[in-house]
Amino acid sequence: MQKNIVITGSSSGIGLAAANDLLRRGYRVLAACRKPEDVQRMNALGFTGVELDLNDRQSVTRAAATIISLCDNRLFALFNNGGYGVYGPLASVSREQLEQQFATNLFGTHQLTTLLLPALRAGGEARIINTSSVLGLISTPGRGAYAASKYALEAWSDALRMELHGSGIRVSLIEPGPIKTRFTDNVSQAERDKPVKNPGIAARFTLPPEAILPKLRHALESRHPRLRYPVTLVAHVMTLLRRLLPGWMLDRILRGK
Repeated sequence: MQKNIVITGSSSGIGLAAANDLLRRGYRVLAACRKPEDVQRMNALGFTGVELDLNDRQSVTRAAATIISLCDNRLFALFNNGGYGVYGPLASVSREQLEQQFATNLFGTHQLTTLLLPALRAGGEARIINTSSVLGLISTPGRGAYAASKYALEAWSDALRMELHGSGIRVSLIEPGPIKTRFTDNVSQAERDKPVKNPGIAARFTLPPEAILPKLRHALESRHPRLRYPVTLVAHVMTLLRRLLPGWMLDRILRGK
């Protein structure tokens, strides 16, 4: 029986790479996109397109109902990958910008996941995989709003994993470092005249979105999925440094001074 998987943020980058790979592996991919034209494009590519704006609670409700109908209330996996970044010094980030950051990166994910839990429970075995970031592990100047939303997603995922223990639903986090996608192009800059840019050295460690695929496959198909999957050297190094270094020393490294 073909397994149904929902992928949010599937129109490009990590989401599109995952959708293409899982379609080839025999999954039925329900590809959720914010723009109607992207939904049409995903349908043309052989996916089942679903319109979803994580920042709009009515859109999330409609999308969940559509997904449940399409999969006949039986869903194997949910890959919560949709999101974006607000960059800028925290003093320049408005309350509205911070609310929108959390609405997309956490609140919409929470709403969609809880609405789809009955369909995930129905199969007796299911997976929830959430795209976090190296900025869910450490925070850096100018990226505090985005990092805060990813820290929150990490805590939310940990609680959900424990609450679902024994249900047959396994919860994992994928934690990418620098990945070559349109993410940076779509960042909302709080100070447009002083945009926060990635350091030049980051390009040396940037990988294509396909770098996440071995981790995603393991999270979906292993009998014993891991709780966390760092991706790229930067994510592995920061995971280690956070454990080993005192806070003041890590601050100095992350400040670049």
